[in-house]
Amino acid sequence: MKRLLGLFSGLALALPGLVLAAEPVANAAAAPAVNSGVAGQLTQLVFGLLLVLGLIFFLAWLLRRVQQAGPAGKGQVIELIGSRALGPRDRLMLVQVGNEQILLGLSPGAITALHVLKEPVQVPSGTEKATPEFAQRLMELMGKDQKDKK
Repeated sequence: MKRLLGLFSGLALALPGLVLAAEPVANAAAAPAVNSGVAGQLTQLVFGLLLVLGLIFFLAWLLRRVQQAGPAGKGQVIELIGSRALGPRDRLMLVQVGNEQILLGLSPGAITALHVLKEPVQVPSGTEKATPEFAQRLMELMGKDQKDKK
């Protein structure tokens, strides 16, 4: 991937030289070429800018395509069942891996497997995913502010 990006960056650096090399060279015996003026220079500048912008968008598109083709695509093996904050930086997470459910403890410096459940916890399928506490409180505050303004 790095080689591909290096190749494209080298190409981007060489493009201005290629554009200049493509201009016709005047014959030494012929009369000096007439300068095309500001309009020609402006056209060349706009063309070069469009070329560079097109190259940037092409590389961004290519990067997205390469990242989607990675191994972590559609077949997710690990699923997050639930999460609970214990403090400002500590959490408990229940994760399903295949048919096993594992209770994990997350702290700033470590992830620790606390318990492997013998019987998986059944999650009701009719319920929606819980909104995180912060987002829920923010929505409540915004709703209260809107009611107060009416």
